[in-house]
Amino acid sequence: MGVAPNSSSDQLQGVVERLTYHAEESGYAIARLKVPRSRELITITGTFSQIQAGQTLKLEGFWRDHPKYGPQFQVTQYQETKPATLTGIEKYLGSGLIKGVGPVTAKRIVAHFGLETLEVIEQQIERLVEVPGIAKKRVKLIQSAWEQQKTIKEVMLFLQGHGVSTTYAVKIFKQYGEKAIAVVSENPYQLAIDVYGIGFVTADAIARNLGISPGSEYRYQSGLLHTLSTAAEDGHCFLPQTELIERAAKLLTLPDHQPATETLLALTTQMSIAQDIIMQGGSGDLQGEFICYRPSFFHTEQGVANRLKELLSQPLSVDRPRVRAWIERFIAQTGMALSEQQQQAVEMAVSQRVLILTGGPGTGKTSTTRAIVALWKAMGKTMVLASPTGRAAQRLSEVTRQPAKTLHRVLEFDPKSMGFLRDRHNPIPAEAIVVDEASMLDLFLAHSLVKAIGNDAQLLLVGDCDQLPSVGPGNVLRDLIASKQVPVVQLSQVFRQAAASQIVSHAHQINQGRLPRIDPVSDQPTTDCLWLAAPEPEQGVQAIQDLLQHLIPKLGFDPIRQVQVLAPMTRGLVGTRHLNQTLQQLLNPPGDNQPELTYGGMTLRVGDRVIQQVNDYDREVFNGDLGTITNLDREEQEIQIQFGDRFVNYDYADLNEIALAWAISVHKSQGSEYPVVILPLYMQHYLLLSRNLLYTGLTRAKKLAILVGTKQAIAMAVNQVKDQNRYTYLARRLTAV
Repeated sequence: MGVAPNSSSDQLQGVVERLTYHAEESGYAIARLKVPRSRELITITGTFSQIQAGQTLKLEGFWRDHPKYGPQFQVTQYQETKPATLTGIEKYLGSGLIKGVGPVTAKRIVAHFGLETLEVIEQQIERLVEVPGIAKKRVKLIQSAWEQQKTIKEVMLFLQGHGVSTTYAVKIFKQYGEKAIAVVSENPYQLAIDVYGIGFVTADAIARNLGISPGSEYRYQSGLLHTLSTAAEDGHCFLPQTELIERAAKLLTLPDHQPATETLLALTTQMSIAQDIIMQGGSGDLQGEFICYRPSFFHTEQGVANRLKELLSQPLSVDRPRVRAWIERFIAQTGMALSEQQQQAVEMAVSQRVLILTGGPGTGKTSTTRAIVALWKAMGKTMVLASPTGRAAQRLSEVTRQPAKTLHRVLEFDPKSMGFLRDRHNPIPAEAIVVDEASMLDLFLAHSLVKAIGNDAQLLLVGDCDQLPSVGPGNVLRDLIASKQVPVVQLSQVFRQAAASQIVSHAHQINQGRLPRIDPVSDQPTTDCLWLAAPEPEQGVQAIQDLLQHLIPKLGFDPIRQVQVLAPMTRGLVGTRHLNQTLQQLLNPPGDNQPELTYGGMTLRVGDRVIQQVNDYDREVFNGDLGTITNLDREEQEIQIQFGDRFVNYDYADLNEIALAWAISVHKSQGSEYPVVILPLYMQHYLLLSRNLLYTGLTRAKKLAILVGTKQAIAMAVNQVKDQNRYTYLARRLTAV
């Protein structure tokens, strides 16, 4: 007899059959356990530092009756034991624990060695060549993976004893190797600097477990630096000293009184002397206040300003009558109608060392850029065309009929030095450089770009400054325009053909702070911008599913390949996280022969649309790139993702770099266009609702935009001007003598 669900026993032992849910951050898991002599699987719940299908666990806990899911065993303590049965050993080996051993290989190994399998791997691993289908090369791979797994387990046991999840334990091991325990023991706050995904809060928890004093100077310094880093995630290049201290005191949970403030005040001065932060006097609204930078931010902002000043100080001489004559011929030959503003932009592009071309949708930025590129080509100039994202670069290439690349490729990232090969001493080999979607340039990418512009080259920045600013720190395009030091052509005339689009006309109304009148959804819509009222978030989620199942296919669009759902935030029912789970079930449900894996509470399947969440220079995949999973290999512990025409492999340990992308944030959509956009807007998004967010989301739609939600949320978005007030001094540095 197995353990009956109504048993009063507080101990269980069995094999994890499958994981239903596992949150990597907290370690909380729900799993199904196979116990001896019982046909039915038992649901177990609890917090596990590491749990995988195939593990044999000895559990202590208690039974409880869940009102919805029935009897469950709540685990209070557990211990992993070696599997004792052939089935258990097979599941254990094939669970993905060891790279090079998947379910098929595990079956062969266990069939050959039986109950001695684990002993053979531990002590006589070279005998694996006896197993049909396993060559010496594979044995070496398995041996290396097994040894690494043993070392990782030692590190994991140490780290998990101090509250670190399995995912981060692997990343820490990858960063430091066998030195991991020593580094963490000496200064756990170093993790927040070196390991992506580990912030101050996690490092602080480890420090507490290690007995490091809450008043440690390491802790206070790390807290101040982390506060500046967090501010950078919100787009700021610096913080005023008073705000830095206020935020850091809150993070460090220091008492709200004068001595605590004075301690941090003294520490910022000390860190400034040591050049750990850079402080300088503020000006304008911050007159009489010190402002605090992380050194890299200060030097980068200063570097962008200085290089642009150098370029702008070298004027060009141009035969203007000849240029005007060429423009007239170009208009006659192509039939392209260029407004006076556009013709002015073409003239200025050849006479200015640096030029900004900006304007809203339908104002002709694309055709103007095309004319400028044609003129530069006629002048015999060597050109490079680039954009911050792959999709935007592809679109730039299509409209100009010239090759275009991502900025990272143009600047030639070098994985060895973790920097760009193109710089002041090795500039981009071109006389004219066009960068589209310039609103996406953050401070650091802008610096890398201007450093690599040759002294005799010209730079054209094209972008819409009313879109959301860059995901990274800074507000570069807006700051350059605000400085009035860089020549700007602002296109304002909306062309008649574009004006017929309600996507375009509504976007301009929103930008002017006016609430547009959007046509309701109907079976036969007559406009390209529609509104679907759904008062509650639950109704909104259902409405989006209904649109994807019925109206969108009826209008001739493919809901899998041509539709992008854009949400203001990740949390909540109509946030990207929940929408992705819902839309995955709708658009890419599990199938009998469809490979899938669950990682960090996220299920991934072949056919899923995913998004890259960080810049990965080794793989040449960048924050915001969209791809599709084409293969899952459990033996090699790799997944393959197609980004455009490239196929890229990811190790399981790096899967936190990607996320499902059936729904993505509006911020992540910058630089991209989609045939159809569905944009849910609710008051639960109120913290992020803003005019430029709505404007950006709407203008991502090429053929059809559908807004779902409440009129109140749209009105709030139109009325709120946010995301432009970032702490940056680039404009001031450009005007400084």
